Amino acid sequence: MGFSDTAQAKILVIEDDNYMQLILKKFLSKAYEIEICPTALDALSFLQNGNIPDLVISDLNTPNLSGLDFIKQIQSSDFFKSIPVIIVSGEDSSEVRVRCLNTGADDFIVKPFNPAELEARVRVILRRIGK
Repeated sequence: MGFSDTAQAKILVIEDDNYMQLILKKFLSKAYEIEICPTALDALSFLQNGNIPDLVISDLNTPNLSGLDFIKQIQSSDFFKSIPVIIVSGEDSSEVRVRCLNTGADDFIVKPFNPAELEARVRVILRRIGK
């Protein structure tokens, strides 16, 4: 497990649902190197092992540690706080979206979503950070 040394942008996906993992991998792996962690705790370990993605896509509700708590963890780290995060969630309340964005998420997309829209949002963030 870990990213290779390719020039492709690297995306870490935090998603515990197998079906969503397949969808995200299918649509994003055409243009990006994808690594999937089923929980945010696994993702933190992955990061601490020196695997630095260009972007993280995280489900909001993951076991043990939520996507929101994951953002708080990486925001408190000098090494990881510049990694952009897109939160994906079935929750469509404005309050949840605002809380995620105010905590440090760069974007929020509601499930079910059009994979082409997610890919476009990924491209916008990567373009903004120069990747």
